[in-house]
Amino acid sequence: VSTVFNTHFHTEHTGGNEALRQAGAAIVAHENTRLWMATPTWLPAEDRYRPPRPQTAQPTRTFYTDGRIQASGERIDYGYLIEAHTSGDIYVRFSSANVLAVGDVVSPTRDPELDYFTGAWIGGRVDAMDRLLALCDDGTRIVPGFGPVMTKAELKAERDVMKTVYDRTVDQVREGDDATDMLKAGVLNGLARTWKDPQRFLYDVQKGLWAHHNKLSPNVV
Repeated sequence: VSTVFNTHFHTEHTGGNEALRQAGAAIVAHENTRLWMATPTWLPAEDRYRPPRPQTAQPTRTFYTDGRIQASGERIDYGYLIEAHTSGDIYVRFSSANVLAVGDVVSPTRDPELDYFTGAWIGGRVDAMDRLLALCDDGTRIVPGFGPVMTKAELKAERDVMKTVYDRTVDQVREGDDATDMLKAGVLNGLARTWKDPQRFLYDVQKGLWAHHNKLSPNVV
């Protein structure tokens, strides 16, 4: 192993960093990922601080927008997906293999997470998924953080669900509705997926939309 990518700053995808660094691997991540890993982080859902990760677990190479490396004859492109799941999400595209690793920006089996505390929101997630679609063709294998490998059509279907949620919830937020109001109004009804915890998902949607109210409409009240 020579290069490892941390696709966002959440710890479930960085637990092997120390061992990989000891084996000589370079750890590549967005600069925000390094900053979050090096800083005590407040976890609202758990009502506690998470201590910084050890220096040996932190990325050895960071970037801000995008980059490219060559490894064993494979061109590997990577880039930032702003405000989609956390503040440090990236994609990694293996050109010759036609494989696109997308982390938790795509979530085919688990409830999508929107870490509003770090700036993630439903609009950012839709924008990120649009960017991912532009990087795909019909033969691309898309690898999410959890769940099965996906096709471009499956990614498009999930993107369309997220866009529908965005369209339905924007007006609800303008009217001052909270997650319970949105759930009662049926904003998740009739979609091509279900949620294990729809209340929590809509709580994150509502918080993120308010945090980005300046992007919604000049008529936000």
